[in-house]
Amino acid sequence: MILKTLKNVAIAAFCSMLAVPAMGQDLLANQAPIDRKMSTVDTLMMQQLIKNEVWESSAAADLYESWNESEAVYVPTALPDTFRVNLRGFCMPTDHRQVTSNFGARWGRQHKGLDIKVYIGDTIRAAFDGIIRVVRYEARGYGKYVVIRHYNGLETTYGHMSKQLVREGQEVKAGTPIGLGGNTGRSTGSHLHFETRLCGVALNPALMFDFKNQDVVGDYWIFRRSTYNRESSQATRLRGTGGIYRGGDGLFAGNNSKSSAKSSNKERVQSRNHKIKKGETLFSIARKHGTTVDALCKLNHIKKNVTLKPGRVLRY
Repeated sequence: MILKTLKNVAIAAFCSMLAVPAMGQDLLANQAPIDRKMSTVDTLMMQQLIKNEVWESSAAADLYESWNESEAVYVPTALPDTFRVNLRGFCMPTDHRQVTSNFGARWGRQHKGLDIKVYIGDTIRAAFDGIIRVVRYEARGYGKYVVIRHYNGLETTYGHMSKQLVREGQEVKAGTPIGLGGNTGRSTGSHLHFETRLCGVALNPALMFDFKNQDVVGDYWIFRRSTYNRESSQATRLRGTGGIYRGGDGLFAGNNSKSSAKSSNKERVQSRNHKIKKGETLFSIARKHGTTVDALCKLNHIKKNVTLKPGRVLRY
C-alpha cells in the first residue's frame, strides 16, 4: 500500500515538472505579440522624435511654424529681405533636360514654374531632403501633384504626374521617387510642371536649377528681394528656353533700382519682335516666346501654312 502511494506521488510530481515549462512557453508565446506591438510603437515614436528634431534644427524652422500645414497648398508667411538657400545634396527631379516653358507671364497669366519635357511613366524624384506636405489631385490645374517642404527652406511642387508614389507626412531624401511623369490636369502634353517657392511665394526655378546641364548653380543661392527681378530675368536667358522673362509674378515690382527698371522696360520693348532664323517654324517661335500659333497669325495677318523666310520679322 505504501509503495503504491509513493508511486502515485512520484508520477504526480513528474507530471508537474513537465507542466511548468509548458506553461512558461505558453506565457512567452502570449507575450510575443505584445512585445512586437510595443516595439513597433517605440519605433514609430522614435522616428517621430527624430523627424521633429531634424525639423526644429533646420533652416526651414526659421520660416515656418511647423512642417505639417497640409490644409493649404501654399502657406504664405513673412518673406525675408534676404535668405540663403543650401543647394548641396540636391537631386534633379528628372533626367530630362529640355525646358519647354519659362517662368513668368504666359498667355495672359502668370506661369509659376518651369515646364520640363518628360514622358508618361518617367520617374520623378524629390529635389532635396524634406517632408511630403501635400498629395492631391486638381482636375483644372496641377492634375496629380505633390508638394514637398524641404529642410533648406524651399518648397517644391511637381505637377501633372500620372501617379503619386508618396503620402502626406512622409519623410523623403533627395532622389526618392515621388511620382511618375504624366499629362493630368490642365496640360496639353506630357511634362513636369516644377515650382520652387519660398514662404509661399513662387520663385523662378532657373535661379537655382540648370536642367540643361543637370546641375544647380552652386552650393548656395541667396534670395535678395531688392535684386530678384533682374536676377530672374538673367536666369531665364541663361537657363530657360531662350525666351525673355517678362515680369515674373509681379510680387517684387517696385523693389528694383531705377536702372534695373529701365533695363526691364528695354527688354520688354525688344521682345515684341522676332527675326526669323533658318529652320524655325511658327510653333517653335510661339513656344520660345510663350505665345500661340493662332496669336502669331492674328497679329501678323498670316496663315498657319505660310512659308517663313529667314530674316523676316514677326511681331508677338
